[in-house]
Amino acid sequence: MKYEWRKQEKNLYLPKEKPELIVVPPMKFFMINGKGNPNNKDFSERVEALYSLAYAVRMMPKTGYTPKGYYEYTVYPLEGVWDLTEEGRQADTLIKDELLYTIMIRQPDFVTQEIVDRALENVRKKKKLLLLDEIRFDTIEDGLSVQMMHVGPYDDEPRTFKIMKEYIDDKNLAIKTLKHREIYISDVRRTEKNKLKTVLRYLVSKN
Repeated sequence: MKYEWRKQEKNLYLPKEKPELIVVPPMKFFMINGKGNPNNKDFSERVEALYSLAYAVRMMPKTGYTPKGYYEYTVYPLEGVWDLTEEGRQADTLIKDELLYTIMIRQPDFVTQEIVDRALENVRKKKKLLLLDEIRFDTIEDGLSVQMMHVGPYDDEPRTFKIMKEYIDDKNLAIKTLKHREIYISDVRRTEKNKLKTVLRYLVSKN
């Protein structure tokens, strides 16, 4: 039976449209850093490199090698951890060119560095993706977090963040970092802007 994150991990990927406190366990990711406007070509090239590697792992049995512990699964959604340069933080409005980000795709627990190396080799045989060399494989543990589903355009996210911040204050919690995480549940190419689903998440601590 195929492992579907939408069904098996609803608590992490399909929260309600109201804030909730959760504990996010350690997870393995392919990650790549970037700077600037996500509407630019550089961002989409980084996304392409990530997905190429993620699908190389997913399709590995078709290349004649089945990793130990492998199971059928749906590739996880794209995620991003977002921040701003000092200059961007000083500005009154959001300057997208001043955005700093790490975008990533989660990997199943069976994935090891050896599997990653094989996947990289497979991708390099098929595509010339210079950004592959910038991808790293690591484990992240967000731990205690407040999350909420945002429905609508990305530019409307401040209204959802405002609701989340009120919840954090009410629960006597504190935001640990100015960075925040976004998980892109919808395919932006096939979804109307007002129906886009994005999980928004702050790392928090108890006061």
